[in-house]
Amino acid sequence: MESFPIINLEKLNGEERGLTMEKIKDACENWGFFECVNHGIPHELLDRVEKMTKEHYKKCMEDRFKESIKNRGLDSVRSEVNDVDWESTFYLKHLPASNISLVPDLDDDYRTLMKEFAGKIEMLSEELLDLLCENLGLEKGYLKKVFYGSKSPTFGTKVSNYPPCPKPDLIKGLRAHTDAGGIILLFQDDKVSGLQLLKDGEWVDVPPVKHSIVVNLGDQLEVITNGKYKSVEHRVIAQTDGEGRMSIASFYNPGSDSVIFPAPELIGKENEKKDNYPKFVFEDYMKLYSAVKFQAKEPRFEAMKAMETTVANNVGPLATA
Repeated sequence: MESFPIINLEKLNGEERGLTMEKIKDACENWGFFECVNHGIPHELLDRVEKMTKEHYKKCMEDRFKESIKNRGLDSVRSEVNDVDWESTFYLKHLPASNISLVPDLDDDYRTLMKEFAGKIEMLSEELLDLLCENLGLEKGYLKKVFYGSKSPTFGTKVSNYPPCPKPDLIKGLRAHTDAGGIILLFQDDKVSGLQLLKDGEWVDVPPVKHSIVVNLGDQLEVITNGKYKSVEHRVIAQTDGEGRMSIASFYNPGSDSVIFPAPELIGKENEKKDNYPKFVFEDYMKLYSAVKFQAKEPRFEAMKAMETTVANNVGPLATA
């Protein structure tokens, strides 16, 4: 099998821009994932984020996780567990409003650092969306405009730790799913692997590369590109060894009132329109997704198609803007 796409964004500034854009295009069309190096986020900042995130887990979350395992009886499971994940997480909201000052147990220095980190990730997300626009033949800023809705995208970060697991054959770090939203940027542990994506019926490891940012495409980009780009099923495998795996996933998603539909330029010929994806309000999709996250995405799209008449009747010019 071909190797996982690792893309040097620095080469966008020189003679290899065309080739680099083609690599991004191929990754979006055939993988739904790629890994960025030389992305402009300072390595020193990433090192501090990793250090303080791991320190926070040890100080504030490790004992709590161990206690939850005992309470759920996961230390004595004998058959595969399909309704829980072997992970310890907390969430940070950035847009439309930040909750970083409200999340308990975070040191002030860590709060400040994560605000800085989020700002860098937000900028990179928007740069990547414009690169996708360029490859798709859409005007610059089109995806960002769709994501903004009437006021702002939804942007947040899930900070996860995957502790060593005594029975990785019976429980996943994170069960297989596609991501509901737009574009997802992941800063992951460079020493402990575990993230896998499904390609051509086989699970493929996403390689840990120091200081890289892993990018994957969510369901909304599949809809907007009319299926040219696909959201891809992925999972995290639990590991028995080491100190556990760190994962910081930032989700740059449409705003709650954003209307999502295939870009008119990508719909194709008249006789192909029957295969178009649905049009819907992002908040409605998320309400459905929250109940069926770990199920196939296709029934979600079909369910949203059934709501199209309601959207058409209640949404004005924004639906086709």
